[in-house]
Amino acid sequence: MENLDINELMRIRLDKLDNLRAKGIEPYADHYLRTHLSQGIIENFDELEGQDVSAAGRIMSKRDQGKVLFVHIQDLQGKIQIYIRVDAFGEEMFDTIKTFDIGDIIGVRGSVFRTKRGEISIKAEDITLLSKSLRPLPEKFHGLTNVDIRYRQRYLDLIMNAEVKETFITRNKIIRTMREYLEEKGFLEVETPTLLPIAGGATAKPFITHHNALDMQLYMRIALELPLKRLIVGGFEKVFEIGRNFRNEGISIKHNPEFTMMELYQAYANYEDIMNLTEDMIVYIVEKVLHTQEVTYQGEKINFAKPWRRLPMLDAIKEYAGIDFTQIETDEEARKVAMEKGLQINALETKGKIINEVFEEFVEPKLIQPTFIIGHPVEISPLAKRNAENPEYTDRFEVFIYGREAGNAFSELNDPIDQRGRFEKQVLEREKGDDEAHMMDEDFLQALEYGLPPTGGLGIGIDRLVMLLTDSASIRDVILFPTMKSRED
Repeated sequence: MENLDINELMRIRLDKLDNLRAKGIEPYADHYLRTHLSQGIIENFDELEGQDVSAAGRIMSKRDQGKVLFVHIQDLQGKIQIYIRVDAFGEEMFDTIKTFDIGDIIGVRGSVFRTKRGEISIKAEDITLLSKSLRPLPEKFHGLTNVDIRYRQRYLDLIMNAEVKETFITRNKIIRTMREYLEEKGFLEVETPTLLPIAGGATAKPFITHHNALDMQLYMRIALELPLKRLIVGGFEKVFEIGRNFRNEGISIKHNPEFTMMELYQAYANYEDIMNLTEDMIVYIVEKVLHTQEVTYQGEKINFAKPWRRLPMLDAIKEYAGIDFTQIETDEEARKVAMEKGLQINALETKGKIINEVFEEFVEPKLIQPTFIIGHPVEISPLAKRNAENPEYTDRFEVFIYGREAGNAFSELNDPIDQRGRFEKQVLEREKGDDEAHMMDEDFLQALEYGLPPTGGLGIGIDRLVMLLTDSASIRDVILFPTMKSRED
């Protein structure tokens, strides 16, 4: 049997399917009433011993001992053993049950007991075939280890690897806890468009589509920001959204073309208020979901205990890269210093963008423990409010954990004249070939002209947060169906 190829194995299962139907057994049921899940039976054995229960799940192992058959079925919670005796079913039905394959889904009714070996089991009195599996599962001793297959066929990954299912259950808990925290703080959850006439709110390359009925080009959103700020203008003072963004960019262990973001906006708050909220919310999530303040990620201990370090960007660069940008005044000086550090710098690059490039290269990887980086250059922060004392920089922060950005926030720019000027500079960048630069958004400017109250905003990448809290190496490990290159076969 081990040497048979997949087509031969499927042919054998198809023959079994025909035989079942010839016996009047329908191999694909439409309903089954179960009373318990596997772990519920095991954890409540003292109460359930000797009681009748109904369970259902996928056959994951079989052990044939002649007149007795031992089967393990797997459901949402785990596995439980089924004890099947010939005298409970009669020879004919028992022989039919023996033909059931690993991968078949069955329903079982019987009494709960403990075997001589001490394993809590169900002594079967009735078995119903609920779905005949035509494809064999991966060989049990080696499991499903091919990463490409695991991502493409996530259903198979979930069947074979229990820890994968647990990762996505934890993901659900993280999002649920975040929502719970924000609602408790008075935030209103809203939904904003995925298809937009202008892609804005971030520096990213959008996906472009076409609406036939309106005969117009539309963009899949790259951020949640601008519609949410319109709601603040309209009088909703605390809003948040958890939703998908789409960016037509590269794929890596940190990036997927579609990903989940949480963005929130709070009227009458500034970036310092949002910094406190961010720290408090993430600690709340970590403690509630994992029951600890310290987690291990890829072998590195991350301590989420408050307070987190707060470090101005220029101070961080001076500390980790040895460059003091407070002493550098011109773009030319900045380009020279960066090139001396080995960076490839465009001849037209501005000081603000160079500061960011130096930060990303020399500082970002060093920020292992939760750290707030404060005060980004205006050139890389087109929607953030200028710092009152130093207008070349903004009242903005990013939070870094394990050398990766986990969140981005700022005091929102609510001056429509300044915002128009920033957009105009972004338009010039687009004309020079930067297809990630912002477009001119006249409707958003009009909203600002009606008056946006002082506002603090925050964006957190849900996928990266889930990676951290589930010790997942790749973003694909925390997205159920990650984007994959088409197979050639």
